[in-house]
Amino acid sequence: MPDKNILVQSIKNKIKKFVKDRDWEQYHSPKNLSMSIAIEAAELMEIFQWITEEQSFKLNKKQRLELEDEVADIAVYLLNLCNVLDIDLSAAISRKMIKNKKKYPVNLAKGKMHKYTFYEGKK
Repeated sequence: MPDKNILVQSIKNKIKKFVKDRDWEQYHSPKNLSMSIAIEAAELMEIFQWITEEQSFKLNKKQRLELEDEVADIAVYLLNLCNVLDIDLSAAISRKMIKNKKKYPVNLAKGKMHKYTFYEGKK
């Protein structure tokens, strides 16, 4: 199985080429890309807006394809933001998961959905 960092970098390179070929770098500021991520996330939420939690696990084919498109749009904008700001996404995720382990200790957070502030001082 290929190294995950190589796969992420390969996708980032494809996105960078796509943007460059269209001369869109001029529009892809961190501000604009962050707003685009939020807009695409809202479009993702729209798919689930009027259905139950149970239905959200059983999307029809059309809904599933829309879902996959929105997830891809979010990922493309996120990876493009990483390109623009030279962020190593794999390293950033690894660092964040270390922080999350501290914020959400298994012995306190398992099976619960509280915000991390609920666990502060209880560790």
